[in-house]
Amino acid sequence: MTDRMVTPWSELALTRFPADPRERLRAWDASDDYLLGHLAESGTDLSGTVVIVGDRWGALTTALTTAPGSHGPTQITDSFLAQEATRANLRRAGADEDSVRLLTTQDPPPERVDVLLVRVPKSLALLEDQLLRLAPTLHEGTVVVGTGMVKEIHTSTLKLFERIVGPTRTSLAERKARLIHATVDPSPDRGASPWPYRYELPDGIGRASGRPVVNHAGVFCAERLDIGTRFLLRHLPEPSGTARVVDLGCGNGVVGTAVALSAPEAELLFVDESFQAVASAEATYRGNGLPAGRAEFRVGDGLAGIADESVDLVLNNPPFHTHQATTDATAWRMFTGARRALRPGGELYVIGNRHLGYHIKLRKLFGNSQLVASDAKFVVLKAVKQ
Repeated sequence: MTDRMVTPWSELALTRFPADPRERLRAWDASDDYLLGHLAESGTDLSGTVVIVGDRWGALTTALTTAPGSHGPTQITDSFLAQEATRANLRRAGADEDSVRLLTTQDPPPERVDVLLVRVPKSLALLEDQLLRLAPTLHEGTVVVGTGMVKEIHTSTLKLFERIVGPTRTSLAERKARLIHATVDPSPDRGASPWPYRYELPDGIGRASGRPVVNHAGVFCAERLDIGTRFLLRHLPEPSGTARVVDLGCGNGVVGTAVALSAPEAELLFVDESFQAVASAEATYRGNGLPAGRAEFRVGDGLAGIADESVDLVLNNPPFHTHQATTDATAWRMFTGARRALRPGGELYVIGNRHLGYHIKLRKLFGNSQLVASDAKFVVLKAVKQ
């Protein structure tokens, strides 16, 4: 969906990524509007180093490139899709892409930050991690403003800003959005970062039992093995020979690592749109003493860029949320990409909640869908490329 966002300085045509004319979700919301309006009304000086954390589809970054006095903001994101959306929206706005720094959550932040704008993420852990990474770059004059919808901002959110940045207050709500204002305390007791977090897998899940897992902040179920992955690990196929296997939407990489442990000649490709996830997957793989030459780690939009008919097995636990929205768009792209990338006879294994009806989508795409295993909550399905 392409829609027009009216900012205090410009009117912008913005889309999510990948752009889809059937997509009805906008590339911004009321919290983005609220923050931009506040910056304009308060006369915030944007001539210094402006850092935007968690800009979901590049709306804030694109808008601030058109603000008077701005020398181009720095965006920090965990999302490959958000970066690509930002690039596309900057081009659409006629902005100079070189004036904007696009960093990931794994990159070192700028040495000094004069204005810090935080789009509150769904993951409290990711917020903690990024605030701790940025805290040393702040000074007493740094303007710190967070934004989010009311349902996204909790007492725990405010406590993090208070502990890591300094005294914190919130605004009144507008259109169900709220701002967070934090005053920098130059010497707070922030404590040490708990990230990345490491634990050992429980017994009873095959060859991966007792193996170490590494999780960077923001990765799904970072502090424990989720029950869906635990169920999938008990029903993984064992590829033969030098099969090329993809852990699609790899998260912390535990599924692909389990295959590598049981199939010593297989080649592994770990793919996720999250920079934190791919860093976790690589750390998990290497932490299990597996050879570097057998695995590739890629941040991207599913299997885009993977050659047709070049893969033997795809393992997938697709997400069904995009931020706060429930949607099957990501799962559909993953399934479609898998069908294109699989060789004839290649297999896609999918785990999902029973109620999601993935078997219907698989039959539509592959012409077949087989139930591998099920319990009261989950199903493991297999589709074969004909």
